Amino acid sequence: MAYRRVVQYGRIVTRAITCSSPPGNIGSSKINIKTFTSASMPGLDFQCLEYEVKDKIANIKLNRPERMNAITAGMTLELQQAVEMANMDDSVKLIVLSGKGGNFCSGYDLKEFAEGDRNHPCNQEMPWDPYLDYRFMSRATECYMSLWKSLKPVICKIDGVAIGGGSDMALCCDITVMAEDAVIGYPPSRIWGCPTTAMWVYRVGMEKAKRILFTGELIRGSEAAKMGLIGEAVPAEKLESAVDKLTSSMVTVPSNQLFFQKQVINQAIEQMGLFQTQRLATIFDGMARHTPEGVLFQKRCQEVGFKKAVRERDSGAETVWSSLTKSKL
Repeated sequence: MAYRRVVQYGRIVTRAITCSSPPGNIGSSKINIKTFTSASMPGLDFQCLEYEVKDKIANIKLNRPERMNAITAGMTLELQQAVEMANMDDSVKLIVLSGKGGNFCSGYDLKEFAEGDRNHPCNQEMPWDPYLDYRFMSRATECYMSLWKSLKPVICKIDGVAIGGGSDMALCCDITVMAEDAVIGYPPSRIWGCPTTAMWVYRVGMEKAKRILFTGELIRGSEAAKMGLIGEAVPAEKLESAVDKLTSSMVTVPSNQLFFQKQVINQAIEQMGLFQTQRLATIFDGMARHTPEGVLFQKRCQEVGFKKAVRERDSGAETVWSSLTKSKL
């Protein structure tokens, strides 16, 4: 008897081919499904995160604690790869995303993206090419959206900070649990950014989203839970146990049931125009980094370092870019 191996629905399928089976008649083939598990899959040598499967849960931990888990181009790609591994692993029911070292994620690493010369797709010499910027940033957004599109539920555990691109990442997850004293927000909305995943309006509605993005304010976990931005806020010392309690009630549910519920809810948001909004937000994000004011902010990062420039940005005081007038251009 002859056999052939094909990939069907993300699984390796061995088909028994008999003389009585007409070519291409899949219905009459005997199907033996070989499932993937973490033990049978080749491991990846992650540089920016850790990946571990334990008790039916894939734990993905951002692993740049010395930089408060700040985002690099490599981290976004590794995140997508880790989510794909978890989706392909039939021993995994859920994904838990967290950060090491007391913080979830401090956003894009501005030492890499803002302090250097303008020779990066997201930080170009003028005149800039929007195509190059969009190509880079849309790829990063797709990596974050791998959490949204994951076939398996993703729980985000936030301590410390989840700001800038870190909030993009967190808000793509299905359920978010925060420490009450942790903070989440998008300060780059004040200068040099627009949240490319555009999840704020879908999470909290029009007016609250506008206030958050017009001011760039940071929101504590307790307040984020009250406004419905996240699912739950608990004292920092109870964060681990709160996530464990949640996951323990979900791992006993069949994977297909979890998948059905997630797809129904996600499509309701997608029908409201999520993907179109993200496309516009990604274009505007590139524009924000190349406006006259955006160029001045980047120059300030070069002059005094990004930490001082960010403090000036977030202070609410007048800055060289906020006082810029067209007559000075």
